[in-house]
Amino acid sequence: MSLKLGPTNTAFVHLTYVPWIAAAGELKTKPTQHTVQKLREIGIQPDVLLCRADREVPAEEREKISLFTNVVPHGVISMWDVDTIYKVPRLLHEQGLDEQLCMKLQLLTKPANLARWDRLVDEVLHPKHEVTIAMCGKYTDLSDSYKSLNEALRHAGIHHHARVKIEYVDAETLTPDTADQLAKFDAILVPGGFGKRGIEGKIVAVQYAREHQLPYLGICLGMQVATIEFARHVAGLPGANSTEFEPETPHPVIALIDEWQDRDGTIQKRDAQSDLGGTMRLGAQTSDVKPGTLAFQIYGPVVTERHRHRYEANEKYLDALQQAGLVVSAITQREKLTEIVELPQSVHPWFIGVQFHPEFKSTPWDGHPLFISFIQAALAHKAQAAALPQAA
Repeated sequence: MSLKLGPTNTAFVHLTYVPWIAAAGELKTKPTQHTVQKLREIGIQPDVLLCRADREVPAEEREKISLFTNVVPHGVISMWDVDTIYKVPRLLHEQGLDEQLCMKLQLLTKPANLARWDRLVDEVLHPKHEVTIAMCGKYTDLSDSYKSLNEALRHAGIHHHARVKIEYVDAETLTPDTADQLAKFDAILVPGGFGKRGIEGKIVAVQYAREHQLPYLGICLGMQVATIEFARHVAGLPGANSTEFEPETPHPVIALIDEWQDRDGTIQKRDAQSDLGGTMRLGAQTSDVKPGTLAFQIYGPVVTERHRHRYEANEKYLDALQQAGLVVSAITQREKLTEIVELPQSVHPWFIGVQFHPEFKSTPWDGHPLFISFIQAALAHKAQAAALPQAA
């Protein structure tokens, strides 16, 4: 590319790691020297080095890196750990990264205006409120498993000037006897996932949220366990389950869709033995939202969100569930599949499960309407709980 486009139309920025060696009490520049050497062997000379480290790389080390990599001194940029990722644009700007790249590419631009980023950092560092969300999942030892969800919650918190604390609750430890540990939280979220492990604990979390008027948001699998819990404990369907977890369940309220209409109109037939990817509903899908519901307040008449799942709410049970009080508030336009379930706000202040993954459309600037509404409900629950002792 650089040969074809020419030197003023390409720029090489190399991200490199500068480790701190505690035993030696110093940062080591050798790994950076070697990676640049390897790049130069294949004909690539970096214009800028972004040096990642857990602390600021001192001028002396940057000069050493410059000398042994043939990168101009001001092109060796220190990228140390910061307490919020939204500080990074300011960090890079103050070391001239944007100016250097514009000069290399001969771009005539206005001076950078980082006021938007500065306001964002100020919101993150100086919140007016705080809520604590229980994330009930089975990957609680690996918090990055829920990275997109975590960020979407924090984006919504920024919208409400609130710090969102997320505590991971291992679903495998949740039983009816231990459910009281959820009382300290302002809201409960059950994220997506695959497999049977931890499912009964997630159902316990749903039941606790429903019975104790705690705001509840279920994402993908979280919507399915909410449906299962309602079927078992409200709709009078003992043993209700998903065929993913219990193939012989007497009431398969969640089941694998076995007939599928592709975008071109052809009908695909699949079963539980079919290839995993081949039985997934993937990508953006559009659904109609039922007026007068919580989902309608959040989304309006139509919702389009992204999907990644195999199993669906079984349409054969929808009438029984709705007669028992579950609200099916969104259905896909093409396949007529359940997208959102909720409880009436006359029964529960904020209880909703969605089959899709809204976290993928959240941004720090605007947040996502579903998460914004969820955090608002958590703030309201916290305020109400704080007022109870005073009223007593």
